[in-house]
Amino acid sequence: MFKNLARASVSVSLKTGLLTAMLALAAGPYFAPQAQAASAAAAPGQRGQPPLKVAFVYVSPIGEAGWTYQHEQGRLAMQQALGDQVASTVVESVAEGADSERVMRDLAAQGNTLIFATSFGYLEPALRVAAVYPDVKFEHAGGYKTAANLGTYNARYYEARYLAGMLAGKASRSGVAGYVAGFPVPEVVQGINAFTLGMREVNPTAQVRVLWLNTWFDPAREREAAQALVNQGADVLTNHSGSPAVAQTAQANFKARGVRVIAYQSDMRGFAPEAQLAAVAHHWGGYYTQVARSVLAGTWKPQAVWGGISQGLVRLEAIDASVPADVQALVEARRKAIVAGTFKLFAAPLVDNEGHLRLARGALDDAAIGTMNWFVQGVVGSVPKP
Repeated sequence: MFKNLARASVSVSLKTGLLTAMLALAAGPYFAPQAQAASAAAAPGQRGQPPLKVAFVYVSPIGEAGWTYQHEQGRLAMQQALGDQVASTVVESVAEGADSERVMRDLAAQGNTLIFATSFGYLEPALRVAAVYPDVKFEHAGGYKTAANLGTYNARYYEARYLAGMLAGKASRSGVAGYVAGFPVPEVVQGINAFTLGMREVNPTAQVRVLWLNTWFDPAREREAAQALVNQGADVLTNHSGSPAVAQTAQANFKARGVRVIAYQSDMRGFAPEAQLAAVAHHWGGYYTQVARSVLAGTWKPQAVWGGISQGLVRLEAIDASVPADVQALVEARRKAIVAGTFKLFAAPLVDNEGHLRLARGALDDAAIGTMNWFVQGVVGSVPKP
């Protein structure tokens, strides 16, 4: 091993062209912060016109880190880039299902003409509200259906997950990692599989133990699951859930058991200053700015956007100084190969964790990745049936 909120609504207006095709891999981040600033300065002025009213619906409190926090950072970046051309509203802690539909109807009725629905379970409610308000543009995070006025956007989180798995494989003394997972949707399964494949690239006998929560945000249950995985022998933790609880659990076990964590969604060094190895972090500011600008320009169209490391939507960052230089170089080489398209994560041979050959040659295409509902060899656990 290496050495060692209750629901609220806020409206803000600061005084300070959506994509024309589905994102394609390209050198350098498509949504780079410097590009945001430059394009903001060049954007056609909207002075004298009412600001575009933009609403964001969040499944959990904003907090100080995690899924919702990263979307909130994206909203703030959009505001900074577009200034008084936009006025944004957020509603946090909105449960998936009927609550989210009611909230989105209210936001549309209040004159918001661009609504970001930022949780997987908001898709069907968003589609229903979009049908009632055809002049409102909806963007859904992680969705698999579009409509005339609803587009979807997602990140290839699994790309950075693979790199994180490589770090975990090099760091783990036990060869066992623990993964606290929300719901068994393809996005989560992709991440678990990619993390496992990355771990087994550097340690072919490594195992990843999975515990399902069946919720996105429940700090007490996240903490309980993480501790159970530590008690089962995991000395590296990661998660696909919404709070810092897994990182905090790693920190609580760092001195006694040497447990490390790959943080998810945000850099969580504030919660795991000694235990964090790195963070798989989300960055939405550039994308939100592009979408809002396209609505202002009248060029918005519904699309299914799926970007990754190349577009700057997801990154492996905040790598701890304790990670040896040769390990960092190994991970960086793999990152460059992913960006260049010369390395396919889900490439043959692929065997599932029940011993069945899933892919004999080639690599999985996006359709197969997007509907993934099985675990690769090395995962200890199962994907629950819908």
